[in-house]
Amino acid sequence: MEFAHKSILLNEVIESLNIKPDGIYADGTLGGAGHSEQIVKRLTTGKLIGIDQDGEALEASGKRLKEYIEDGRAVLVRENYRNIKRVLEDLGIEKVDGILLDLGVSSYQFDNAERGFSYRFDAPLDMRMDTRQELSAYTIVNEYSESELFRIIRDYGEEKFAKNIAKHIVEERSKKPIETTFELNEVIKMSIPAKMRAGKGHPSKQTFQAIRIECNKELEVLREALGDMLSLLKPDGRLAIITFHSLEDRMVKNVFKDAANPCICPPNFPVCTCGRKPMGETLTRKPILPGEEETEENPRAKSAKLRVFVRNDNPPTEPVGKNG
Repeated sequence: MEFAHKSILLNEVIESLNIKPDGIYADGTLGGAGHSEQIVKRLTTGKLIGIDQDGEALEASGKRLKEYIEDGRAVLVRENYRNIKRVLEDLGIEKVDGILLDLGVSSYQFDNAERGFSYRFDAPLDMRMDTRQELSAYTIVNEYSESELFRIIRDYGEEKFAKNIAKHIVEERSKKPIETTFELNEVIKMSIPAKMRAGKGHPSKQTFQAIRIECNKELEVLREALGDMLSLLKPDGRLAIITFHSLEDRMVKNVFKDAANPCICPPNFPVCTCGRKPMGETLTRKPILPGEEETEENPRAKSAKLRVFVRNDNPPTEPVGKNG
């Protein structure tokens, strides 16, 4: 199956990164390299570091970026972006001119039935972005306690029937393990009243999202990486992040806000005495959203939000960004 992925907010990302021909750029979620191809095309003596934990994504992007890899403008690394600092250190790179994260799941991962990300195909419960990891959706569904399942489905899926879904999962798995996406679909369906299911899209959407986020520790990884990514930027370097979930977006917004205004002095202090200096500023007071044409062409773009931070020359007295 071809690794197809429509790059969301492509023009907006390229414009936001303000690409310099001799700059160094890192794409922490390389995927099919749609964004990265447009970045590397604009480089002359610069370099693109493409990072992805999905082996299939790297194989596909390696083919797409073949000429740039061969001429030294692109380097691909199989790794989780939470380790971006180490990846760059291993390559002898101290600072970069731009970092991009396009969070969530690629079209390829959704549409490849075997990966178990989608409720539309009958497949083993998997949902691992990195197939080398042990934790899978199967483990979560069959081994997590009812209270853990409830918390995940409520918080990460924002599903109002989370309690009922968690209860039914535990009841059903006591008879036999829940092994496939369609088996899980049936459990979710029986947990939501029929009148509430009518005309509201697929009943499994929010629960599948919640299990995927837990399986890949997506919020934890983002929280850990944000501070590092801000500290890796050169002066005037940009960090551009596309989110698809309210919890991700809120975390990015708050970390950017703290980095732009890290002062912890009480509001009634006339002068700042804590000495914390801003790292830069948020270029997007409100997130950049896809236009009508893009959402019509690609419905998956509907929930996308792009936020951009630009680094300045005032390094903070201590790290910021760990308090998402």
